Amino acid sequence: MIDPLWLSLKVTAVAAILIFTIGTALALWLVRHQPRGRTVIETLIMLPLVLPPSVVGYYLLIVLGQQGPIVGWLGIQTLFSPAAAIIAATVVGLPLMVQAARAALASVDPALEQAARTLGCNEAMVLWRVSLPLARRGLLAGLVLGTTRALGEFGATLMVAGNIPGQTQTLPLAIYDAVQTNQHDLTTQMVLLMTGLGFVSLWAVRRWEPSVGRAK
Repeated sequence: MIDPLWLSLKVTAVAAILIFTIGTALALWLVRHQPRGRTVIETLIMLPLVLPPSVVGYYLLIVLGQQGPIVGWLGIQTLFSPAAAIIAATVVGLPLMVQAARAALASVDPALEQAARTLGCNEAMVLWRVSLPLARRGLLAGLVLGTTRALGEFGATLMVAGNIPGQTQTLPLAIYDAVQTNQHDLTTQMVLLMTGLGFVSLWAVRRWEPSVGRAK
C-alpha cells in the first residue's frame, strides 16, 4: 500500500497547486469580467462533474495522444506517465474549486474593494490585500474539495496513465487491483484510508461553512 499511497500523495500535491491556481484565476475572470457566453463557459467547466470518468478519459486521450495538441504543438509525451495522472486529477478536481471560488469572490463587498482603490491601491494590491483575504475560506473550501476529488480519481487516470505498479498506480487503482486479486485485508485497509481522508475533508469544509456565512 505504501507505493500507491506515496504516488497518490505526490500526484495530488501537484494537482492541488494547479487546481488552486487555475481555479482561482478562472473564478476571478468569471466574476470580474462577466465574459460573453458566461453560462456556456461555466457549463463546460462543470462538465467533468457529471460526465462518466470514461468520457473524461477519452477526451484527455484525444488531447494528450499522438494527434493531440500537447504532442503535436509542444512535442511533450505525457500518456501513461505520472504527468498524465496529474492532468487527470486536475481536470476532475478543477470544477469544485471554480464553483467554490466563484461564490466566495462574488460575495466580497465591492465597496471594500473600491475603498482600497481610493486609498491608492492598484488592482493587484486590491486583489491580494482585500479580495483574496475576504474570500479565503471559500477558496480554502474549494481547494480541499477539489484536492480530495483529485485524490480519489480512478477512471480518467486509468485511461490516460494506465495502471503500472510503481509508476502510475495510484491508491484508487491499487484498490481495484486488490479487489481483482482477492486481497481482502489489503483492500479493507486502503478503502478505510480513502474513506477517512474523504470524511476529514468534508468535515473541515462543513466546519468552515458558518464562518463563510458570517463573512457574507
